[in-house]
Amino acid sequence: MVDADQTFVIVGGGLAGAKAAETLRAEGFTGRVILICDERDHPYERPPLSKGYLLGKEERDSVFVHEPAWYAQHDIELHLGQTVVGIDRVAKTVHYGDDGTRAGYDKLLIATGAEPRRLDVPGTGLAGVHHLRRLAHAERLKGVLASLGRDNGHLVIAGAGWIGLEVAAAAREYGAEVTVVEPGPTPLHGVLGPELGSVFAELHEAHGVRFRFGVRLAEIVGQDGMVLAARTDDGEEHPAHDVLAAIGAAPRTALAQAAGLEIADPEHGGGIVVDADLRTSDPDIYAAGDVASFHHALFDTRLRVEHWANALNGGPAAARAMLGRSLGHDRVPYFFTDQYDLGMEYSGWAPPGSYDQVVIRGDAAKREFIAFWVKDGRVLAGMNVNVWDVTEPIQRLIRSQARVETEALADPHVPLESLVA
Repeated sequence: MVDADQTFVIVGGGLAGAKAAETLRAEGFTGRVILICDERDHPYERPPLSKGYLLGKEERDSVFVHEPAWYAQHDIELHLGQTVVGIDRVAKTVHYGDDGTRAGYDKLLIATGAEPRRLDVPGTGLAGVHHLRRLAHAERLKGVLASLGRDNGHLVIAGAGWIGLEVAAAAREYGAEVTVVEPGPTPLHGVLGPELGSVFAELHEAHGVRFRFGVRLAEIVGQDGMVLAARTDDGEEHPAHDVLAAIGAAPRTALAQAAGLEIADPEHGGGIVVDADLRTSDPDIYAAGDVASFHHALFDTRLRVEHWANALNGGPAAARAMLGRSLGHDRVPYFFTDQYDLGMEYSGWAPPGSYDQVVIRGDAAKREFIAFWVKDGRVLAGMNVNVWDVTEPIQRLIRSQARVETEALADPHVPLESLVA
């Protein structure tokens, strides 16, 4: 029975950790809640860092999950700028801060998120090489893009994933010249496959972005500590005043691994192994958000989802499980993006090789359509582009695993709701 004598510790001050703390109080937990963040900023959401805030369309305060005063008002013991350096599972304590402060726990949630993968090429120590993961990164990059736009400067982006493309769009809106280097044949190839990856290539090319597909960044050339150019492994040299490394993120599992918790293999994205209740291999320790690797029954595979919705929903799911009120965590993966005049929502999971056809409903040329990834007549994923208020029926269609006729799926006159058995 949970009572006021218990202490729940949350490690990680992102959206998952902050929403877990909120849920504990909303569910009536009266014990101690300790939230330890390694950043000095209050917990914030990450999507604005590559979207509205980066573009200067949203204020800095808009990124925070709660008002700063909220934590004290709800008796959340918030420790900012403190890094947890160890977990003692026998003593049930976490050690954090420069002085090795200890905090005991009855239940522990690890929500340490992910960190940008680093380029392993000469020149990464130059002043103009950037990553984008934290608010401080976005603040710096925002100034860089504005400067590049004023001076007709060049930005080279390594990686054509979501972060790379969103920053490319922002850079073009500021007026900077942009070259994107991507080893795959299209942007987002590992997520959308070639059929839909080409849509994003055409979108960005129409706005002046130059792509170099099938090559990797081999060297960042500099002088006096500043970036001068970026060289690809085909020997070509691209002018650059700044370089953004956007080659993916790795789950921050070092703390869990040192504590002896089970870690997923890299083929499944790594991460801390959790069950349907987001419980780790230790029954008193949970994990949520980008760092958690869970078996998704619907897709019958282990997933690690890095997107906003997973943190938004995973934190509360873990909090309820810690209270013994679990409803399970099996939501359909969801993410969204805004690039230029294109808005998109994606639901499901359909990496290349998992589907046998892509069905388009609407006009792909006008970028007003819904795409469905289909296997044996069943919808694995759906992406709506500049078509709104369809996420719920798309997710119901995915969950139903109903067999759907291709003609009905492609026909915009057939209501999506009618396709669910």
